[in-house]
Amino acid sequence: MIPRPALWTPGNPAPWESLDEVGGLLVPDHVRRVWPPGRRGLASPVAELGAGASAVLVPIYPEDGDLHVVLTRRSRNLRTHRGEVSFPGGRADPGETHLQTAVREANEEIALDPALVEPLGELDHLTTITRRTYIAPVVGLLPERPALVPNPDEVDAVLHVPFRELMSPEVFREERWGEGESARPVYFFDLEGDTVWGATAALLRQLLARLTGTDPGGPTELDPARGFEPVHFELDEHGLGGVV
Repeated sequence: MIPRPALWTPGNPAPWESLDEVGGLLVPDHVRRVWPPGRRGLASPVAELGAGASAVLVPIYPEDGDLHVVLTRRSRNLRTHRGEVSFPGGRADPGETHLQTAVREANEEIALDPALVEPLGELDHLTTITRRTYIAPVVGLLPERPALVPNPDEVDAVLHVPFRELMSPEVFREERWGEGESARPVYFFDLEGDTVWGATAALLRQLLARLTGTDPGGPTELDPARGFEPVHFELDEHGLGGVV
């Protein structure tokens, strides 16, 4: 269930909507140029204020003249975000880099062999809706379609989604939730059998906009938290943030 508020309006079209041909962009070498190893994503505004860190892997592989991305449908037995589509990932363990967290979580959730992952750079970071945590997305190239096994405790299904499907005109949509200056963009990808929305859709939109060289918009289009006053947090022994 998507908790759409009473006040919302249609948003902007996809950044890549006007492109006629993208074939030359949907190749591994172009992905390497856009996210070279060591590229650091723009930090979340809450990163230095005590918010907790999470990381996700954005696994990309070539197949049939297209690029594909691996997503997961979260188990309906989980406490939060049950049944939603997401990238493999989770909360960082103490001392881990974003890459280490992303690769570890992908191995735990879908048995992705870390040896298959060619680590590249990061997308810009995204603050969660509560602003208690932020997500660091790490791009990883795979040589081909991987054999994956979902961990039933965390994942109901593994999704292999072509970029051309994500970029189809009828798949992407944007809504503005709220009114006036408080309205924020919320993104959706309506796939067959699944709707990707929220943080995962925002990261997919950023991924496709940067890959195609189109305008992803200003800072608040990529992370609405950049338009809010900073909030300070302290982490408890479980790594959860509280306002101070």
